[in-house]
Amino acid sequence: MQLTPLIAVHMSAAIGALAIGPIALWARKGRTQRPMLHRAFGYAWVTFMLATALTAIFIRDFGLPNIAGYTPIHLLVPFTLINLALAFRYLLRKNIAGHRKTMQSLYLGACVTAGAFTLLPSRYLGQLIWGQWLGWI
Repeated sequence: MQLTPLIAVHMSAAIGALAIGPIALWARKGRTQRPMLHRAFGYAWVTFMLATALTAIFIRDFGLPNIAGYTPIHLLVPFTLINLALAFRYLLRKNIAGHRKTMQSLYLGACVTAGAFTLLPSRYLGQLIWGQWLGWI
């Protein structure tokens, strides 16, 4: 596998989501709430997550255990899309606690956990970072 434009878009969107997710989550916590900041970073985060999930559909890896090129990490695509829809449904029903819990679990599951699995040395991005860029492997 090599760094194609599709993988570059996927990687850029994922890194963007990972970077701005905490800002969106932080802006609504504590005594001082910043609703405009939360909303702006929240919409940007959702856009990044949609781009990440939709581009992941077209990225296949036949080197790992797979079904038609789809590896177990691809299960995060429906998880992400369903939870994004669920989070906005909670907002429409004014269930802020449900929205908060869904978005927090989505950030931890689809950004942090997926990022950790993506950086494993056996994966393409892990080989790129740990092997080629840093020279540790």
